[in-house]
Amino acid sequence: MNGWTSANIPDQTGRTFVVTGANSGLGAETAKALVGVGANVILACRNTAKADAVASKLGPNATVAQLDLADLASVRSFASSFTGADVLINNAGLMAVPLRRTADGFEMQIGTNHLGHFALTALLLPKITDRVVTVSSGVHQIGNIQLDDLNWEKRRYRRWQAYGDSKMANLMFGLELAKRLAEAGSSKESFIAHPGYAATELQGRSENFMDVLAKLSNKLPIAQSAADGALPQLYAATMSGLPSGTYYGPTKFFGLHGAPGRNKYKKAADDADFRAALWAESEKLTGEKFDVSGS
Repeated sequence: MNGWTSANIPDQTGRTFVVTGANSGLGAETAKALVGVGANVILACRNTAKADAVASKLGPNATVAQLDLADLASVRSFASSFTGADVLINNAGLMAVPLRRTADGFEMQIGTNHLGHFALTALLLPKITDRVVTVSSGVHQIGNIQLDDLNWEKRRYRRWQAYGDSKMANLMFGLELAKRLAEAGSSKESFIAHPGYAATELQGRSENFMDVLAKLSNKLPIAQSAADGALPQLYAATMSGLPSGTYYGPTKFFGLHGAPGRNKYKKAADDADFRAALWAESEKLTGEKFDVSGS
């Protein structure tokens, strides 16, 4: 790969990162790369057995903490014992799963990918010193969020639309957080990243014929490795001088693979009124008042 790679990550000795969903795929590769440049990494995962296996290979700079983003009680428990970090990477996610509900009754994809991370960031932000990176997806382009039915209680469920909506919510959240931090005069920053097409365990969870297609497409040249797919979030998490509120992803073949760089996104995400409404609805649903003024 030409361009920025993990070899270009600046030294991170003495810095601490929280990576959600670091037990496999992009999260595990992100943790591996960060530990490799001296960082301390908290692997915040639902499946702690898998996370322990990853951490054991990374050494003493990697620690594991239980976090189930599909359960707000777990999010609050994690936050209550959290002592601080430089960077939070909101990486964990589900893609195109059948209709299921979180412990709090949210549709599983919006509940895990967006609402769980929204609540987590709200609770952790006072103890994050540098930045938040939220992982979206190129599939945000199909996002068409319905604020009056965020949890798919009125409409016929469509798993890919629900995924696209959750990834648009991730993008809008990252943009709105950057705006609010700047307006509050905070030095903290917010970035958004996406992996392009990366062959990970995220694919193959649809429990239908799409799983077969996913396994086949993961073998095509268009698919990046998980390590390459992690580069945009590593770039956003470690590089200095980036404008807060910017979106990073692969720079080749329509953003599907290649070295990371600044990407364009669906312009609907710039609707400030809609972003504010989504923020308010997220506060209402999670019960977490998100105050950036003290950040």
